[in-house]
Amino acid sequence: MSKFTNEAKQLLEYIGGKDNISAVSHCVTRMRFVLNNPSKADVDKIEKIKCVKGTFTQAGQFQVIVGNEVTNFYNDFVNVSGVDGVSKDSAKEAAKKNMNVAQKALAHLAEIFSPLIPAIIVGGLILGFRNIIGDIKFLENGTKSIIQVYQFWAGVHSFLWLIGEAIFFFLPVGITWSISKKMGATQILGIVLGITLVSPQLLNAYAVATATNIPVWDFGFAQVKMIGYQAQVIPAILAGFVFASLELKLRKIVPEYISMIVVPFLSLIPTVLIAHVILGPLGWKIGSVISNVVYTGLTSSLNWLFAAIFGFAYAPLVITGLHHMTNAIDLQLMAQFWGTSLWPMIALSNIAQGSAVLAMLYMNKDDEEEKQVAIPAMIGSSIAAITSVGLKVMANSIGIGGLPGILSIKPQNMLSFAIAMIIAVVIPFILTIVFHKKGVLKK
Repeated sequence: MSKFTNEAKQLLEYIGGKDNISAVSHCVTRMRFVLNNPSKADVDKIEKIKCVKGTFTQAGQFQVIVGNEVTNFYNDFVNVSGVDGVSKDSAKEAAKKNMNVAQKALAHLAEIFSPLIPAIIVGGLILGFRNIIGDIKFLENGTKSIIQVYQFWAGVHSFLWLIGEAIFFFLPVGITWSISKKMGATQILGIVLGITLVSPQLLNAYAVATATNIPVWDFGFAQVKMIGYQAQVIPAILAGFVFASLELKLRKIVPEYISMIVVPFLSLIPTVLIAHVILGPLGWKIGSVISNVVYTGLTSSLNWLFAAIFGFAYAPLVITGLHHMTNAIDLQLMAQFWGTSLWPMIALSNIAQGSAVLAMLYMNKDDEEEKQVAIPAMIGSSIAAITSVGLKVMANSIGIGGLPGILSIKPQNMLSFAIAMIIAVVIPFILTIVFHKKGVLKK
């Protein structure tokens, strides 16, 4: 008998049996189920299984937290249940039948940005390093930065912008590619579509306000402004979905023997035209409204309340999957206001979670409920977020979270962010110990 045979049998029974399982997969720490009838799962009994650390439902999937031995548990479960496992992507597709319209929209958003995260992290680290060597005056009694003194580092600073610009300035290319890949459209055409939104021949959208002469495509009976959408998220998302939807529909109606020529032509050209006439300006407006609302919340007299709520709620948002929408908002803020105050709070939330876990390790109580770790972390994250917004901390870019996140903070705000980091470490650590000793939130 394998190590988790008994526990696997219990889980199979409490989850509603084999007939209630539409799909099952696993990730690094969790079993992921798509259930035909989620109400049949007896959560209380499942959470009492010896090796189970907790459960939650996210993006239409019922997830059971097992820990680092999830692979062994998964293998035993498959053997016991007779259910064939599927890939995580297949499980995600199956899970969509359990989602409402809003959840499906958020799931699509998450799947668009997930492939872009490695590039965004690299870009954030690069821009952060450029902050250090280019903007902070370390040398000659605090009067000069490293690049002002050393030619080598000046060259490095200039060279790294090539990569940073490629990632953030030309982000629409990545977005339209990702949408094409996700929806099964032709990926190279998705890339071409993205390039048409950021082509060097287009006027940068942020230069429109000061431009004396906006170039146009003159068709005689009508003119279309040659405006680019560099660093813009929503115009690229709208254009990407229109292109992919149009191509997939054309594939169904165009005869196979001419589809290689007709489908790309009739899907790409109309989409590019629609993107510059309708979708670009519309997406710009939508993005501006969203970023203005968030920016107002972050800079108003009630910014402390906005920060407190966001800092406290971000960790639960991760469980629901709603946190993915912050990527689009952050990128829009960066493009419109040359920085974001939202991302520093996300980095502080990650730090607070880590501090709470560190406290649990210190207390040597690895088997406590995750809730006991999460609540102190949320409180610490909330207070750190208030501090960050109160001190007007802004980041040049989004990137890797946690302690390295300080690299992405504007140089003039790094000390303020360091103070918020200390708060995010100390408060969750202390509260976790206090909560544990007082028996608060124990199972």
